[in-house]
Amino acid sequence: MSDFDFDLFVIGAGSGGVRASRIAASHGARVAVAEEHRVGGTCVIRGCVPKKLLVYGAHFAEDLKDARKFGWEVPDCRFDWDVLRDNVLAEVDRLEGLYGQTLDNHKVRVFKTRATVVAPQTVRLADGQELTAERILIATGGWPHVPDFPGSEHAITSNEVFHLETLPRRVVIAGGGYIANEFAGIFNEFGSKVTIVNRGDTILRGYDEQIRDRLLQISMTKGIDFKFNAPFKKIEKNDDGTLTIYLGGCEPIVADAVLVATGRVPNTKGLGLEEVGVDLDPTGAIRVDEHNQSSVPSIYGVGDVTNRIQLTPVAIREGQAFADSVFGGHPTVVDYANVPSAVFSHPPIGAVGMTEAEARNKLGSVRVYTSDFRAMKNVLAGRNERALYKMIVNAATDQVVGLHMIGPDAPEILQAAAIAVKAGLTKADFDATVALHPSMAEELVLLK
Repeated sequence: MSDFDFDLFVIGAGSGGVRASRIAASHGARVAVAEEHRVGGTCVIRGCVPKKLLVYGAHFAEDLKDARKFGWEVPDCRFDWDVLRDNVLAEVDRLEGLYGQTLDNHKVRVFKTRATVVAPQTVRLADGQELTAERILIATGGWPHVPDFPGSEHAITSNEVFHLETLPRRVVIAGGGYIANEFAGIFNEFGSKVTIVNRGDTILRGYDEQIRDRLLQISMTKGIDFKFNAPFKKIEKNDDGTLTIYLGGCEPIVADAVLVATGRVPNTKGLGLEEVGVDLDPTGAIRVDEHNQSSVPSIYGVGDVTNRIQLTPVAIREGQAFADSVFGGHPTVVDYANVPSAVFSHPPIGAVGMTEAEARNKLGSVRVYTSDFRAMKNVLAGRNERALYKMIVNAATDQVVGLHMIGPDAPEILQAAAIAVKAGLTKADFDATVALHPSMAEELVLLK
């Protein structure tokens, strides 16, 4: 019998922590997990899932208008934020219950409280109780970063946006990343006046330049305003509850809400990791090796808390790999090459592999194929919005090293296409595939 209370103690019951807990328990480990917020973590409770449900809701704004061109008699419709918000939160509650049930089914003990590390193999719960474990896994994810400026307490983050009591008539969004652009599209479709304020001059840094330029163009056409090179100076709350936002380089803006979407930082503050010798990088991320092990042999980390690739499926893969390696006798290393990603903007973006700039810097000689077209639905609906598909090919080997898409259903199409990129298929392989007509995806095998 082990001298420890548990074989594994997991701090954080998000996607990575739940997967690691479940798999470790299935391998016979005695597992406990502590979660101070809600089981399910960022993705399920205050991230990907509720956000995507809002995206679905926002799409109806254009779909209802387009339906008239397809012969449907659609009356003028009114959007009710309260109904969507409450339905989304109810679905989040349902999913949280399923996550908890999964842990219970695998006999994982859940402590719904904060836990900190007080020794390499000891954790302390908020009530002072101390528990020992042969191994400790940190899976506490990330937390929204709010810049320090006067009045920043008047802003909200992606944590609070799903709980807004009323839909803001005017909203200012700070940041240029995927969260900023996703919520800009959502609020714009709901009828809010949206302004994106970015301290730099680029949106979606890391995505292909042509794709992000296309989103900028379409977003401006839809009525979203952009302020570049405009750092926040201060926010003042007015007597009527509105906010005045003072920016560098442009006039003040009056809004009903300010959403700060300026990135996420690893959620390690106050966990006691540095005190027990865990090496953290300047952002607070746990430095781990390819086996998710930290500088303290008994302490591991998976997911956003390690700041490798901040994506839910990556955290799940890391949690699985950790459990299989440590408790399943099957050493597994996660392959981070060609991880697909999406931006659920309006329209959405899908991407996998190298951008054109990255490919030229790394490979030298590349071939670039693009298809710039109007989706069939947009043509009949009278929308001038154009999709853009882009393929990056290594000229020396004909291997497809990058795919980048913006347009209706781009993430759904990209997921299947990412298999081809991951498998190292060539442009000739794409060309040899018969097109599925009429579809948008057929453009991928017709690129010239």
